[in-house]
Amino acid sequence: MSPRVRVRAPELIGKGGWLNTGNVDLSLADLRGRIVILDFWTFCCVNCLHVLDELRELEEKHRDTVVIIGVHSPKFVHEAEHQAVVDAVERYGVHHPVLDDPELATWKQYAVRAWPTLVVIDPEGYVVAQHSGEGHAHALEALVAELEAEHGAKGTLRRGDGPYVAPEPEATDLRFPGKAVVLPAGGFLVSDSTRHQLVELAEDGETVVRRIGSGERGFGAGSFNEPQGLALLPDGTVVVADTVNHALRRYDPVSGEVTTIAGTGRQWMQGQPTSGPALEISLSSPWDVAWFDGRLWIAMAGVHQLWTYDPADGTVEAAAGTTNEGIVDGPLREAWFAQPSGLAASADGERLWVADSEGSAVRWVSRDGHVHTAVGKGLFDFGHRDGDAAQALLQHPLGVTALPDGSVAIADTYNHALRRYDPVSGEVTTLATDLREPSDAVLVGDDVVVVESARHRLTRLRLPESAVRVEAVAHRTQRAATDVAPGRLRVDVVFTAPAGQKLDTRYGPSTRLIVSSTPPGLLAEGAGTGTELGRDLVLAEGVTEGILHVSAMAASCDDDPANEYPACHMHQNDWGVPVRVVAGGAERLPLVLAGLDG
Repeated sequence: MSPRVRVRAPELIGKGGWLNTGNVDLSLADLRGRIVILDFWTFCCVNCLHVLDELRELEEKHRDTVVIIGVHSPKFVHEAEHQAVVDAVERYGVHHPVLDDPELATWKQYAVRAWPTLVVIDPEGYVVAQHSGEGHAHALEALVAELEAEHGAKGTLRRGDGPYVAPEPEATDLRFPGKAVVLPAGGFLVSDSTRHQLVELAEDGETVVRRIGSGERGFGAGSFNEPQGLALLPDGTVVVADTVNHALRRYDPVSGEVTTIAGTGRQWMQGQPTSGPALEISLSSPWDVAWFDGRLWIAMAGVHQLWTYDPADGTVEAAAGTTNEGIVDGPLREAWFAQPSGLAASADGERLWVADSEGSAVRWVSRDGHVHTAVGKGLFDFGHRDGDAAQALLQHPLGVTALPDGSVAIADTYNHALRRYDPVSGEVTTLATDLREPSDAVLVGDDVVVVESARHRLTRLRLPESAVRVEAVAHRTQRAATDVAPGRLRVDVVFTAPAGQKLDTRYGPSTRLIVSSTPPGLLAEGAGTGTELGRDLVLAEGVTEGILHVSAMAASCDDDPANEYPACHMHQNDWGVPVRVVAGGAERLPLVLAGLDG
């Protein structure tokens, strides 16, 4: 066994306290003898949700030796609210202790720079590995086995039940519903996301007519896994974005039959096909679906793209977005999105509205094949401000609803509001407040029925003739900036292949690095795409602060020459690092993808 760098783990502190522990505060001393995996996450982040799912198997397999601790580290203001964290832990089925750290105290202690980040602490209390982004489950499995053997032999491994205590379940007809659609025969179909079901409600929006699905996570007949978006097809059937199954399902309201029409049940990863027979192509967290321009469009939140499904020939293809995260307009293939989560075709069929949640933006696709931004400034600017769209602010909207007059209603989720954008006047107004995490809305006559996700209900509102007045507020993501020196800055993405693996160079370079900045003028040199995981940047003179956007990927495969078909894995992450240019600042910026920075 090779020697391993070890760093003493800082204590776990968070002003919000502990969840899933039965009101017991935990310390590292309480966890001594166990292998601890810290999962730094925030509930807006689809990559963090992917990691939650990646960890489930490891968590179950090693439950007597491994303790996973979620450290909730908020990006948005709403995510710093304690009740919002409580809701998210239940919503996403987090079955391990969670430390609510609204002030990012533990985040800073561990020098974390990105969501999600995993830190492994050995049974003696030392940090032995760090992984950022997705795709590390196999590496963690190998490391855990190594630590079990090492500390079992030393007598420093303690087996037994972990500190997780399940909260008491609450009885409600819906539990964190996601999206809704009006059925042709009347009533509503709602994705009951946390209970992994669809629920048909009567026209009153309250009476349960029937439930569809087993209520347990699954991909077999009659099972769903955190379903979200719903779209009515011209033939009267409903397509379901079965989000955590990475699939599209078709539900027939007449027969009650559920079939799979797209996806393999596995998450799409970089390098895999992006078009072809729908049942042979993997998807990535489809969050919403809408019928537009003769095809079904898919908000592929997991890879920041829009895909389409053609029911005529049963194929899917990536239609818009590059997989880079951000707000960039232009031709479909060149545009950037940021976790698109809501779709709606305009009443005249000329626009596809998009709720682009991580950019706190509303975008639209025109039939001539271009992407436009209606509202939104960037990944780290958000708030609640009405008025001219150029300066208006939203906070992580998840849904859009086309209104008959050509405007669009916005489920402004983290502002607990229903907003409206009018493309004629270019104005943003507030239609209703005091909603709790609204995630979708549908029209019924002169009313709008809102999915109040965190109140577990549908709420009927009369569309107001005038806007609600609210006090304007603007925010930026509050993370400590890294002081960097003027001029040349070296960025190093640290990647160590897991034990028993090596970089896969059979078909060319196995790594990729993309660098950009906000504002773009922050970088005089170094922006763009390359294959090396290190790069020299040159910061522009006169620009004193900004955000460096760094995206890295590395493919590793089993290091066994006798194996003709080695198993390979993709590791990937995106960083948005706030920097401040000051004399005497750092000349090197290390970003750990996997391993430890030497």
